[in-house]
Amino acid sequence: MNDEITIFLCGDVMTGRGIDQILPRPSDPELHEPRVRDAREYVHLAEAAHGPVPRPVNDDYVWGDAIQEWNQIRPEVKIVNLETAITSSDDFWKGKDIHYRMSPNNIGCLGTAKIDCCTLANNHVLDWGYQGLEETLKSLDLARIRTAGAGRNLVAAEAPAFLDVGTKGQVLVLSLGFESSGIPREWRAGPSRAGVNLLPNLSDATVQLVKKMLTPHCRAQDVVVASIHWGPNWGYSIPVEQRRFAHRLIDLAGVDIVHGHSSHHVKGIEVYRSRLILYGCGDFLTDYEGISGYEVFRGDMALMYFATVEMYSGRLIRLRMSPLHLDRMQLRRPGSADIVRLQKTLNRECDKLGTRVEHSEHGMLALCWDCNREQKEVDYSSNTNAPGASQRGG
Repeated sequence: MNDEITIFLCGDVMTGRGIDQILPRPSDPELHEPRVRDAREYVHLAEAAHGPVPRPVNDDYVWGDAIQEWNQIRPEVKIVNLETAITSSDDFWKGKDIHYRMSPNNIGCLGTAKIDCCTLANNHVLDWGYQGLEETLKSLDLARIRTAGAGRNLVAAEAPAFLDVGTKGQVLVLSLGFESSGIPREWRAGPSRAGVNLLPNLSDATVQLVKKMLTPHCRAQDVVVASIHWGPNWGYSIPVEQRRFAHRLIDLAGVDIVHGHSSHHVKGIEVYRSRLILYGCGDFLTDYEGISGYEVFRGDMALMYFATVEMYSGRLIRLRMSPLHLDRMQLRRPGSADIVRLQKTLNRECDKLGTRVEHSEHGMLALCWDCNREQKEVDYSSNTNAPGASQRGG
């Protein structure tokens, strides 16, 4: 229908470090981590787990089967949370253990995926200092990729990205970050200081602050996406405060989609007043292959989220999800057993939020929800408390 658009969303995209090293023009591999000093070590770990990784690879290699999914579904807009600096800067952030960097000469990796918007209010965009942030912004601008959530001052960091969808209107993307994801407090942008759009807490006062950021820009026909970097890397629990905050964004700030990320694995999905809430999308593209310790969470499984919404109202019409698996630093379609396991995990978590996931065509998954149930008063005390570890954002 003419009043519908499909928006692609996913979790964290980390094209730095090991991924950067297999691309055609990598950065200096030197790292400043407590245990790993050479980014190529992450390539070796992936090879130990799954076999040889070709290199150098073409710009589109890492996206693998995701490209075919994009070509088939043809979303009007693609939004990712980019968790890496795009820079040649050597000014790594002192006191921080992990630093992601992709060479500006590898920007074609994002270009070949035809990404429309990168959200940057996260805990890695300033890994290589203010020079690194400046070069990141310039690189994305030259590639004609819109950004939100970081800028040369507070006004720029708070500004939404505007994504045109022709005669249908536009999608506004507001990028928000919280310290719970590991964003250093000193990264918050100031009136004359570069940084990220770091918010203080999950209070109603913060909701009003978000509303203030959006009000001057919103039109009746626009769809508003709040892309939020929050919470720890591991564990399925959704804090009561997060859920209440997401609902308040919809009720009071005019948000249509809450796009949550930071968790390294998928979390529960909610539909509230016909609006989509993704509490944690899971990682999408990383160099974590071969790293042990959290295998139970299956962080190697990624999801492509295709949200079809109604323009003017922002109402969710359908959500289709395409499972992928990271194998030799490339996104590939998983086997049926992995898809079934992922579906069971999602249903365990979604059940607490009034939704469920069913098999759809071509190996995809589809979200189901009860339109009557979603309008009922929410009991915020019914928290998601599945067992899981807790760790700050990586």
